[in-house]
Amino acid sequence: MDSGHRSFELLRQGGDSFQTSRVESVIAWARKYSMFLYPFVTACCGMEFMSTAGPRYDLDRFGCALPRFSPRQSDLLMVVGTISHRQAPILKTVYDQMAEPKWVMAFGACTCSGGPYDNYATVQGIDTIVPVDVYVPGCPPRPEAVLDGLIKLQQRIQVERVPSSGRHREIAELS
Repeated sequence: MDSGHRSFELLRQGGDSFQTSRVESVIAWARKYSMFLYPFVTACCGMEFMSTAGPRYDLDRFGCALPRFSPRQSDLLMVVGTISHRQAPILKTVYDQMAEPKWVMAFGACTCSGGPYDNYATVQGIDTIVPVDVYVPGCPPRPEAVLDGLIKLQQRIQVERVPSSGRHREIAELS
């Protein structure tokens, strides 16, 4: 052949035009990009949450488009800000009202560990009330850190298997 012509291999019909997968992996992929967010905003980190949800950082591109203000319609609980012991039962009720599978993100130092408020009125980390899937520390955390936490949660959701009964915390083997 002369150098002006390229040689092409014949591919089998349908060669790389489709992909086979298990139904579980398709569902995990869809769940990963369709999180319905419930913001439980109580303090100053709420301003940074609004910045993250705004057009510059755009939570929509990660599948967290519109916040839901009913726990029954949401599967991602974002706890943003300081939680007092008086608010703890309300947070637990909101969490219990969410349908399975559900995930929780602790947003900010106060939510993760109580922050600078080490006193009788403040909960020292919401993991004493509800199970937490992702911690995003910072006072307040930068939007980039929040997006990084969201990406890590999506990676976790991608490999989770949701059993027919019980909590979704069972992680599939990475293969």
